[in-house]
Amino acid sequence: MKPGFEAVIGLEIHVQLLTQSKMFCGCRNVYGADPNTHTCPVCLGLPGALPVLNQEAVRMALKLGLALEARIQPKSVFYRKQYFYPDLPKGYQITQGPVAVVEDGHLSITGDPEVRGSAAGLSIRIERAHLEEDAGKSNHELSDKATYVDLNRAGVPLLEIVGGPDLRSANEAYGYLKALHRLVVFLGICDGNMEEGSFRCDANVSVRRTGDASFGTRVEVKNLNSFRNVKLAIEHETARHIALLEKGEAFTQETRGWDADLGETKPQRSKEAAMDYRFFPEPDLPALTITKEEIEAVRSIMPELPEQRRERLVGEYGLTDYEAGMLLQSRAFADFFEAVAKASNGKQAANWMLGEVSRTLNETGKTIETLGLDAGRLAELIQLVEAKTLNLNTAKEVVFPALLKGEGTPRQVVDQQGLAQVSDRGAIEALVREVIRTHPGQLAQLQAGNEKLKGFFVGQVMKAGKGKVNPQLVNEILEATFAQ
Repeated sequence: MKPGFEAVIGLEIHVQLLTQSKMFCGCRNVYGADPNTHTCPVCLGLPGALPVLNQEAVRMALKLGLALEARIQPKSVFYRKQYFYPDLPKGYQITQGPVAVVEDGHLSITGDPEVRGSAAGLSIRIERAHLEEDAGKSNHELSDKATYVDLNRAGVPLLEIVGGPDLRSANEAYGYLKALHRLVVFLGICDGNMEEGSFRCDANVSVRRTGDASFGTRVEVKNLNSFRNVKLAIEHETARHIALLEKGEAFTQETRGWDADLGETKPQRSKEAAMDYRFFPEPDLPALTITKEEIEAVRSIMPELPEQRRERLVGEYGLTDYEAGMLLQSRAFADFFEAVAKASNGKQAANWMLGEVSRTLNETGKTIETLGLDAGRLAELIQLVEAKTLNLNTAKEVVFPALLKGEGTPRQVVDQQGLAQVSDRGAIEALVREVIRTHPGQLAQLQAGNEKLKGFFVGQVMKAGKGKVNPQLVNEILEATFAQ
């Protein structure tokens, strides 16, 4: 951020809920079906069709509210929000009105030291999270002359999570979005797939001069379909605002879209005010009432939250905060780690998960669920290395790939390929003597003070032993030999 200016950022997150059916009808809530195959008179807005509230969506909203330590409103009302787009066949969206089911929560993140002066923890306000229905999806790319509309998404349950204007940089917005994404996935209320649109973000951005108490002109940036794009769009928009302010140019409140190809925002439309939507209470739905008993029933099934789990992983397995945080990249990834750790060694399990396993996931584009790796077999591989039956390099380069190919258990792979580590001291001493005998020049340089050649001799002994000798013993024997 340029000195003398301060960004004010608030994110609105749309979270598609993992219910079996839509928000107000019995149509399946599923992604990827043929266009317009999951619709009915209710989600199409046909005359005489009446909505019925999905109770599972309400329970999921309560889960989020409890996780955010928010106030659960005992009574809230659904409203009709009027606007006319082809992907909203009713001509209005059913959403919650001035009172939301979840209000006044907070989410903890790490502050941006470049704008805060330190990386201290921050509590970002959650103004509200309200239930509503999603719109359909317009496709402008299938034809130059027409827009095609798929209404399968119309009526899918959404939670719109409105964060307070408490973020002060693109980095903080990125961290907040990551933290909220991780939370809804761990709660099991959303799959978090941004490419499929189940976790979507709009950013409200303004800039003011440092020390000003009033907010600057706000712009809403849409079409942010990845964490990276959120960060880039906010960086671009804050820089654009600063340039306009420095020139003394006035600009109006508007909605802009992010063009990832050009790396810039473009005007879409002037920002509507609440009066433009002509809100009025939904006449076909009663008020939503939440009892204390319903709240406690949801509380009793709450899973372990990410921050709670991070602290437990640190204490239970001796991990660093960084390692524990990286293991929480998804609930399935963390579950897999714990299955491996309980059957082997926690620290080594973390090293493998954040090393070879993560590298493989990145290279293949798979998830831990689709990788085809068995937690018990990875634990057995770690045990073989710990017992010095197998050296680490062979475990990584030979046995681990064999496990991914389904070639048997680690022990079976070791036995079939003759990979067992040689720890016989006499056999290794013989290899050391032979390597030293055949490299007199390097030995002379080492004895003359070139300490780097110790690594050369280790490598030659390992090569002579076909990678199966115990590297610790190799080092010990070489050190004793050179000291003579």
